[in-house]
Amino acid sequence: MKRILRKMSLKRRLWVSFVFLTVVCISVTGTYVSVFFSNQMKAQAAKTSQDTLNKTAQVFDERLRNIVVSISTLMMGESFQETMRDVQANNKQDYFKRLSQLQTPFAQMMMTEQSIDSVLIHTPIGDFYPTENRRSTTSFEETYINEMIVNAQTRWSTLWIRGHEEELFRRGNPVISLVIKPLFERTLPNVYVVVNIQEERLLELIHAHLQEGSLRQLIMDRSSMPVFSSVPVSTDNSKSLQEAIGDSSTGHFEYVADSGLPFLVNYAALDMNADWMLVGYQSKSDLLAPVRHMRWTIVTIMGVCVVLALIMSSMLSELLLKPLFKLRNLMLKVETNHLDVKFESVFEDEISQVGYKFNRMLEQIKELIEEVRSTEQEKRKSEIKALQAQIDPHFLYNTLNTIYWKSEMQEQQAVSGMIVSLSQLFRLGLNNGHEITTLRQELEHVSQYLSLQSMCYPDLFYYEIAEVDEKLLDVPILKILLQPLVENSILHGFQELPHQGRIRIETSAQDGMLTISVNDNGVGMDVHQVQQMLSRRGKECSSYALSNVRARLALYYGSKASFILESESCVRTSVRLVIPIREVIEE
Repeated sequence: MKRILRKMSLKRRLWVSFVFLTVVCISVTGTYVSVFFSNQMKAQAAKTSQDTLNKTAQVFDERLRNIVVSISTLMMGESFQETMRDVQANNKQDYFKRLSQLQTPFAQMMMTEQSIDSVLIHTPIGDFYPTENRRSTTSFEETYINEMIVNAQTRWSTLWIRGHEEELFRRGNPVISLVIKPLFERTLPNVYVVVNIQEERLLELIHAHLQEGSLRQLIMDRSSMPVFSSVPVSTDNSKSLQEAIGDSSTGHFEYVADSGLPFLVNYAALDMNADWMLVGYQSKSDLLAPVRHMRWTIVTIMGVCVVLALIMSSMLSELLLKPLFKLRNLMLKVETNHLDVKFESVFEDEISQVGYKFNRMLEQIKELIEEVRSTEQEKRKSEIKALQAQIDPHFLYNTLNTIYWKSEMQEQQAVSGMIVSLSQLFRLGLNNGHEITTLRQELEHVSQYLSLQSMCYPDLFYYEIAEVDEKLLDVPILKILLQPLVENSILHGFQELPHQGRIRIETSAQDGMLTISVNDNGVGMDVHQVQQMLSRRGKECSSYALSNVRARLALYYGSKASFILESESCVRTSVRLVIPIREVIEE
């Protein structure tokens, strides 16, 4: 540690000291406050949630208790007892009489407790229910209720069945069912009083006791299965919930859902059914949002203090090391290619002497850069001249030979036209020694070349130059770009073509880029193979035309120009040149 401190500058040591003390003090204080308030908020939230949960559980138990009392009142009535006596005696003759007698108790019970959706008394001599409800065609033995009765593992007198679709009547709405064995002097097998309770009314009862906040409540059994069928609950982590609740009747714990979000969970068992738990949960992140805000406040304060420490350390070091900082700033500017800086100082100390040596070094660097730039420019010009010299002179031989034979055949007009075209071709190609021409002259140059070649190779091909926007004709471009491309089409694309070839030159502009396309219907090329051949720098390349144009574009325009090849055999071969319109070219 001491070795590291010795290597640090004075400014860095001051900076480290101020920042270290500031960060340590604020971090310790902020961490303590954050943890303390976080624990206090979680404890207060758990207590408040548990109180709300206990209150809701009491109200919910009271509602279930009232329903049980209403059913007990029904079962203690004379009509119900007479019905049970008929069941005991297996008397089916008075079925309709008993059904009629039970309508009034049914109506009184459902009027007293409006959360009851339907009621049915299942007996071996028939089912008894309010006749105003339409009984479904599903027999009691085929219902989910009967399945739960059969699968009950313990002896029971009251059986609560979690939410399901109502099957006894033609309603189909979600209900919770209560099954009670009848109150009678003797035990009657296969006799059940089934009461379907509307889930909607019970859910309203739960939601009515929720206050504003993030707390949510639901009812689950101890296996973590939802009691209400209309409230979907993910049970992927049901085992962890079941282990956390265990056999206890009340408590709270933290729970991480499948999505990774943490929740604070409170629970309380219902007195009317100890297997059912009223569970309240709230997002831990929402609950601790004020703590997060406080943490951000602490971080902001820490940042402000760090900035103040930096300013103070900078002010102290500036007084002592101002000349050195000045020299360092000049060096940073030199790193960004600003070589015109100069160190000046009124002092004559060691730092000033280093600054004067720095000035001398910059002068030598600028002299070396200028020398290298001049050398590179000469090399670049030489490379361009060498590339231009690679243009195949074979066509000149063919042109002169054609002129000779046409003169021998007394075709004076054709000879005159070819001589004029050849002179125009040379005039436009020379371009007064300039490397930059205009699009108008370049199109005229390639037009003269194509005219000569069409006379040298009659019926081999025909050509088209698409109409160009007048505004583009004066755009400056590199000369002799198109002639090597059309030469490549004639020599390689049409020689083995069974039909007449076609060359079309198109020009367009978009987004500051000029696009020139040379298209033909020749035999085509293997684009991938040609691109690999063109990319072999320093090696011999058989396609002089394409490599010449590509190399000249790279030398003049760099990465701003594009050379694009596309080919479909005997259908379309295209070479596209994309160059910047307003690119400044140095001759």
